[in-house]
Amino acid sequence: MDYLCFTFKVEPPEPGSEILAAALSEENFESFEFSRSGFNAYVKKNEFNDEVIENLKEQFPDINFSYSQEEIKKQNWNKEWEKSFAPVVVENLCCIRASFHPAPTPPVMDVIIEPKMSFGTGHHQTTWLMSRELFRIGVKNKSVLDIGCGTGVLAIISKKLDSQYVIGIDIDEWSIENSRENRKANGMQKEDIDFYQGTINSIQKDTFDIMLANINKNILTKEINKYYAHLNAGGKLLISGFFESDCKELISAAEKTGLKNTGKETRNEWALLIFEK
Repeated sequence: MDYLCFTFKVEPPEPGSEILAAALSEENFESFEFSRSGFNAYVKKNEFNDEVIENLKEQFPDINFSYSQEEIKKQNWNKEWEKSFAPVVVENLCCIRASFHPAPTPPVMDVIIEPKMSFGTGHHQTTWLMSRELFRIGVKNKSVLDIGCGTGVLAIISKKLDSQYVIGIDIDEWSIENSRENRKANGMQKEDIDFYQGTINSIQKDTFDIMLANINKNILTKEINKYYAHLNAGGKLLISGFFESDCKELISAAEKTGLKNTGKETRNEWALLIFEK
């Protein structure tokens, strides 16, 4: 399937770029690349609505931006992201890199990710936050569910941290294809991480010790009760993909299900919340 790439020039870039990207993430845009002058946003050609961009101007009149548009063929994607894709180092914990980058020096965890059209290279603030938190909470011998797995980066990190078993799900077939490729690139098999296309509704009777959901606010609010149902007693739920200003609303929705908010992390106005059952 072909994608459209929108290149936004934003003045000032921060926090304008993050605000616009968050709004687009709720309108079928599924991948973003940030730069000093703005960002690129990608959407499937057949899912783009011309009114979306015009609505941005009405919704955020105080943000000055311009944009250009081009069509990206599936077979050309590698050339596009290789132009600007650089390794991402999450503190002194892990290095998220492409296969053509040199490996980091141990004991830093080495994670190979070739994102193609999938979301989650570590460049976005929320993926960075989620990656760091996996090292902090302790996932060894735990069962993990990664909801909206994107490139599979969080599931792969979980398994490298010795999780007992890991499942990654995503609604996008390209994400699942990409996640499986990245699983192989990291020396893993289906027995290590099972990636398949689906939503939280695809999970039948399974419950998990750790659940990860780096999606957007609307989906998180809608599905939070289902996350609760699939979380083991004493288990932890990590959610991200939203701004710090959205935390109050999400905490309220989660607490109504019986979840307890036990932590909050932020980075450049983006947030991560931790809950326990």
